[in-house]
Amino acid sequence: MTQTSATTSAPEKDVPFAIELRGISKYFGKVAANEDISLSVRQGEILSLLGENGSGKTTLMNMLSGIYFPDRGQIFVNGKEVVIRSPKDAYELGIGMIHQHFKLIDVFTAAENIILGMDGQSGPINMKAVSSSIRELIDRYGFSLDLNRKVYDMSVSEKQTVEIVKMLYRGASILILDEPTAVLTPQETDHLFDVLRKMREDGKSIIIITHKLQEVLSLSDRVAILRKGKYIGTVSTAEATRQSLSDMMVGERVSLDIDRPDPVSPKLCLKVNHLTCYDKYGVKALDDVNFSAYSGEILGIAGVAGSGQKELLESIAGLHPCDGEFLYTDNTIGATVDLHGMDPLTIKKFGVALSFVPEDRLGMGLNGNMGMTGNMLIRSYREGPFHTIMEQRRPRELAEEIRKTLGVVTPSLNTPVRRLSGGNVQKVLVGREIANAPRLLMTAYAVRGLDINTSMLIYQLLNEQKQKGVAVIYVGEDLDVLLALSDRIMVLCGGHVTGILDARTATKEEVGLLMTTHGEE
Repeated sequence: MTQTSATTSAPEKDVPFAIELRGISKYFGKVAANEDISLSVRQGEILSLLGENGSGKTTLMNMLSGIYFPDRGQIFVNGKEVVIRSPKDAYELGIGMIHQHFKLIDVFTAAENIILGMDGQSGPINMKAVSSSIRELIDRYGFSLDLNRKVYDMSVSEKQTVEIVKMLYRGASILILDEPTAVLTPQETDHLFDVLRKMREDGKSIIIITHKLQEVLSLSDRVAILRKGKYIGTVSTAEATRQSLSDMMVGERVSLDIDRPDPVSPKLCLKVNHLTCYDKYGVKALDDVNFSAYSGEILGIAGVAGSGQKELLESIAGLHPCDGEFLYTDNTIGATVDLHGMDPLTIKKFGVALSFVPEDRLGMGLNGNMGMTGNMLIRSYREGPFHTIMEQRRPRELAEEIRKTLGVVTPSLNTPVRRLSGGNVQKVLVGREIANAPRLLMTAYAVRGLDINTSMLIYQLLNEQKQKGVAVIYVGEDLDVLLALSDRIMVLCGGHVTGILDARTATKEEVGLLMTTHGEE
């Protein structure tokens, strides 16, 4: 699809623009993150911003919020040309951005975070009066927030609420939200959308960056699409479909149907008994968790952020101290071994074919200072006839194979992976672990930050592993994907297993309820 073929909604003459961008360009070296982008946001509307990885969505919004400065182009706010050189400039223009990673002080209360750093404060602050004025905002838009609660004791949705209220309290009339539903339950997402609709009715202009097409269609008024740093078009949501939006994002037709072949002769691969462990702060992260994973099936793991998903996979992989039993069965030889207490090298020496795609891509999964070839090498240099880091032929071949198969964008196989985009880093990690021919494959947020095209490719690769008899454990945050891809879904809440469901018959509402219900299996 070309840029000229996009259907663009005609602006309503009686609705002025809150934001208008004309010919905005931003370069990092020779790379054009944004090139000649012109788009607008009306007063009192919700605009969704869609695009593949590296399409320039966040860069564009960072220029509106004062984090970056455009190399070329003009920005108009409420019809007046402006220059935004810092977040302070953006605040003064009524622009506030809620980032995916919240900017809050954990030991402060909600009210303290909301007023932190505001001008015009001298002498003791009357927190009672401040809380009263904040409470008016909360009641006006239907937020649910305890202003005296410390941030470290809040859920993800409560922290997000603090960020939104903070921007509104500072006078923001234009709000930008970056992936606002990434770690919310369906119920929390519904509540957030109700709040955003009330804000729209009150004349606020809202821009949402998201990958979830169904949410785009249910919430936004218009959708602007970027592709490879260029503006493709803006469409009326009422005239769009999931298929038409994905086609515009990618530039070609993309199948949105996730295949789910039935398990063939599933056999027990891993049985976890009484898993209990603590996080780095000494807080119990998992409490007496019990479940089984079978060859030839995908076991999905659902839960809001911080429910123990990270500790679960790291414990099985020998990376996190814990109590419990991990009985791994190699069905090719009929042998069973308890992995508890083993480190990753010992697990490998026992012949356990386990691959792990961790949540922390660069800190734990890859060496950011090495290129693709080097990262293939550190996974396998103890194997093969040479057992040496000097033998790089096979790692180089594997790196090239992954680059071509997954479409990794990199200047060369030796370019440090820390210089790649997050999506390309994830492609390298997933590709390497699948190439290791596992019998048990564990993935934490395998498609986080990936565009639709690459996400569908990852789902296909996981299904191929399943059909080869691999037991796949898939931790995900998109419930639609979990329900479409998994055979069974185990739900975690507060470190407890609150249910294990048949993914073919379960609903989002059932899973969402279990994600917020403490209890045991």
